[in-house]
Amino acid sequence: MSLKTLIYIAGPTGIGKTKLSIELATVLNTEIISCDSRQFYKEMNIGTAVPNKEQLEQIPHHFIQHISINNLYTVGDYEKDAVMKLKELFYENDNIIMVGGSGMYADAVMFGIDDFPEIPQETRSQIKIFYQTHGLKGIQDLLLKKDPKYYSRVDIKNPARLIRALEVCIASDQPYSSFLGKERKPRNFISKIIVLSSPRNILYEKINQRVDIMISNGLEDEARLLSKQKNLFPLKTVGYKELFPYYEKSQTLENAVNEIKKNSRRYAKRQITWFNKYENAIRLSAKTSVEDVLKLLK
Repeated sequence: MSLKTLIYIAGPTGIGKTKLSIELATVLNTEIISCDSRQFYKEMNIGTAVPNKEQLEQIPHHFIQHISINNLYTVGDYEKDAVMKLKELFYENDNIIMVGGSGMYADAVMFGIDDFPEIPQETRSQIKIFYQTHGLKGIQDLLLKKDPKYYSRVDIKNPARLIRALEVCIASDQPYSSFLGKERKPRNFISKIIVLSSPRNILYEKINQRVDIMISNGLEDEARLLSKQKNLFPLKTVGYKELFPYYEKSQTLENAVNEIKKNSRRYAKRQITWFNKYENAIRLSAKTSVEDVLKLLK
């Protein structure tokens, strides 16, 4: 029996991944699992560019708005749930589509995530208090001291990533980076990766237009309803965090929207860097037709 195939459609935000995934799933008569961690949350709709009602009705989707922002949902949780769902879906399908720009979550499904030591609750509490008293700069400096190698590659403005790394460093008395890049977990399917690309100026213009559409579709009202919960980790994301100062009258709406555009472009740049590491990926123009994609997948 031939191995089942997971087809991962990757690329930066706004590139057209959703459109291609639905076209491909339609031709292959299969289903889609999302690995866009921003789209997991029920309360976040406009700002995360969740597929619209027609798209969701056209093709069965999984891991779209399936949890609440009040739930803690880690990449490890997602790996376990997604691999279990794939096992179920592969009974009926030879090919499954995975789509989304969260590279860490995609890697967890395709390759497995690294095994880390158990973190005592006391250590978690210590790091949490340290962060509360010393702020982002404090945990940045501490990670630089504990693990300069990981510090040089992590998004140092992401407190969740820094805190996680520090927990491992302190609990194990070993650098977080020493646990990374271990042997990949065996999977009972093969993965084929398609990375979509576009000239940078065209991509950035599409991102800017997409933000304008989100605002016209009601992003301002959606984020306002969530502003009382702004300290929850899922809301510390592009498209929401920039609007919270506007509600507090410390930022104009125009400046907030410009910040969303700027941060979305920066996010796209980080995604491109992540996807460049996929050595055996099929790299295609965002304009490539589904017919040509199918030929390259054979």
